[in-house]
Formats: sequence, C-alpha cells, structure tokens
Amino acid sequence: MIDLSFLSPLRLWLLVVVLALAVVYVAIQRRREAYALRFSSSELFDSVAPERPGFRRHLPAGAFLLALATLVAAFAQPARQVQVPRERATVVVAIDVSLSMQANDVEPDRLQAAQVAAKRFIEELPPTLNVGVVAFAGTASVLVPPTDERVAAYTAIDNLKLAESTAIGEAIFTSIDALLNAPSDGTNELPPARIVLLSDGQTTVGRPDAEAVVAAQQAEIPVSTIAFGTTRGTIVYDDPRTEFEENEPIPVPVEEDNLRTIADNTGGAFFTASSLDELEAVYADIGSAIGYETVDREITDWFVGGGLGVLALSAVFSLLWFQRLP
Repeated sequence: MIDLSFLSPLRLWLLVVVLALAVVYVAIQRRREAYALRFSSSELFDSVAPERPGFRRHLPAGAFLLALATLVAAFAQPARQVQVPRERATVVVAIDVSLSMQANDVEPDRLQAAQVAAKRFIEELPPTLNVGVVAFAGTASVLVPPTDERVAAYTAIDNLKLAESTAIGEAIFTSIDALLNAPSDGTNELPPARIVLLSDGQTTVGRPDAEAVVAAQQAEIPVSTIAFGTTRGTIVYDDPRTEFEENEPIPVPVEEDNLRTIADNTGGAFFTASSLDELEAVYADIGSAIGYETVDREITDWFVGGGLGVLALSAVFSLLWFQRLP
C-alpha cells in the first residue's frame, strides 16, 4: 500500500469546486427529467427514442469530473514515502569475542555465525556509509576505524580470535572514540552515527555499562544491541582456576537484561537472535534503519497522466455514444 501524502495539502480545497460541479450536474439532470415527464407523453417518447442511453449518458460527465479531481490532486503535489541511501552516516560494529562465543547452541557456533551475519550486514549497507569494526573480550580494540573500504572490515571479522572475560562498557567507550575520531566530511556537524553491539553475556571487567551509557548519551550516539545465543549454551573450558572439572560443560546462557537496558537508555534498539537466520534478519532490520532514510518523493506526474487519461476517456465516451465532445 502506498503511503500517500501531499506537499501542498491546502490546494485540495479546490476539490470543493469539483464537488459543487457534481451537485450542479445532478440537479440539472433531475430538472430535465422532471421537465420531460411533465411536457411529454411517455408513449410518444418511446416511439421516437426507443433506445435510451440510460446510465451511459452520465459516463462522460462522470469521467470529466473524475479527471478534474485527479488534476486538483496533482496540483496539491502528491508524494509517496520511499527509502533512499543515506549519504552521510557512520556505524561501528562491535562483536563480542569472549570465550562463551564458542558455544555451539547456534550452528556452527556463536562466533562463526556472528562473523557470517556481520559480513552480510556490512555488505548490504549503502557504499557511502563508513563502517568500523571493534572486537571486545576482556578489553576492546578498534580493528578497523570507520571507512568506506569494505575489504578491511571483512578481513578483520574473519580474523576474530576468542579471549577471556567480557567488557561491554569498554566496547561502547572504544566505539564512541572511533566514531568521534572518524574522518570529517568538511563540516562541524557529526554525521549520523550508531553503534551496533553483539554479545551473549554481561560485563565482567572494565568500566561499568552505566558509565558507557552516559558517554553515549552525551555524544548522542544510539547503541543498538543484539543478545545472541540461547539459554542452552555450554562450553568446555579447561582451566584449573575454575570450579569446573576437566571437560565438564560450563553453562553460558545468553544474558538479555543488560543489553536491553543499554539500548533503551541510549535511544537504540534491542534485539534477540538464537540462530544465524534470526541474526541475519536482525542485521537486515538494523541496516534498513541505519543505511536508509525515508523521504517524500513527489509523484505529481502520475496524477497528471492519470487525469489526462481519464479526460481523454470522457471524450471517447461522448463521441462514441453522442457524436459530440462533452
């Protein structure tokens, strides 16, 4: 369904004139019918004109009024909403590489699925967008500063390595720094920017999430978060420092509450995904919001063409049935 609007809606008041013409036409037709019944014999009328045009005699006038209404709508500058690629925007993709990302509750495992989906996400963004990549575990680092060079981002994602701990707060701080230090486009205004952060856990080291949220709010950078994984995730982690015995599965259920809070408090969006297909769908949704903007595109020519077409149809009806133009 087309989302139709008018750039000059006040001009639609001219439709009142078209409505008035329709009322006048109906009144004249009724008056003519009453006059004909009053001053003529129905038997004589039937013998003189046995084939009456019936409803067809109203088609030329109806088509003419419809054409006028369509042309008035064209004069009001109709527009429909379309999505166009953003010319200025920057996004940083932050990916959790903590040890829990090796859980295979998502095939083939959380990290590999995240790598596939992240590359697909970047691939489908408009080429004019700058994209940066941040990886985080116990610390966070910028693997690729925001750039329109996609190959560097793909390579960085392919080479992600797992590490201990989870520092979501540090990931947000690092992503903000990357965005604020991105190359300027010659204006003093920061281009539209967003952080897309994927994780399966909650902060265990580094600065608290709450501090990172404040920093994102001050920078006016929304953080959209993706909680990736299921409640059934487990890993085998051989470390004598842990309470688990050798080769014993360690549960690593996905944590959602902290990621939801981050998104809600920074103006971002929160998503959950428990499979590669779901993650790709989430990234597609985010990409549509980040990479494209909805604008009103004028379609006056559609209405002008339609109005002229209906006007021509009115003339055809009149010539076909009455051998005259309306």
